[in-house]
Amino acid sequence: MAQLFFRYGAMNSGKSVEILKVAHNYEEQNKHVIILTSALDNRSGVGMIASRIGMQRPAHPITDTTNVFDLVQSLDPKAYCVLIDEAQFMQKHHVFECAQVVDELHIPVMAFGLKNDFKNELFEGSKYLLLYADKIEEMKTICWFCAKKAIMNLRVHDGQPVYEGTQIQIGGNEMYYPVCRHHYFFPPANLTATTDPAL
Repeated sequence: MAQLFFRYGAMNSGKSVEILKVAHNYEEQNKHVIILTSALDNRSGVGMIASRIGMQRPAHPITDTTNVFDLVQSLDPKAYCVLIDEAQFMQKHHVFECAQVVDELHIPVMAFGLKNDFKNELFEGSKYLLLYADKIEEMKTICWFCAKKAIMNLRVHDGQPVYEGTQIQIGGNEMYYPVCRHHYFFPPANLTATTDPAL
């Protein structure tokens, strides 16, 4: 039976790699999948899923006005699975449309994304996925500065932690660190993109 899945994790928890792996596994069996990603994340170009280990592939971008249900119907209403990267950037209506894909088209939807932002507040997409997903799973990674589990994302600017500002600011390791609760509130002094995680 088709279900709506939400797999969340801090930065560097392997979400994009997992999407590419799942897509490969389906396609190896000649099962067509639809891959979507937020148009907001344009680090590798709009509509591109790129992992930190160098793997990437194109995807259909989700904009504010995209109707996910209509998009899936137009692409392939009999697809085996819909995979969504950067799901935290979805809006409430996108999540409802994902549920509609599951319930009406009977296609599983697997959404991957962050749960909380750098201020430890829920993203809109994450909030409604947590409410409406049939299955929720945490993807784990370790803190940049110790061996504890990372549960937060620390934003950094000019070597200093940032706790205020706009919610969405696209960036990678040069701007965000996955951290444990302790190192979120008490990060090492003079944070830079070249900080040694072993310190």
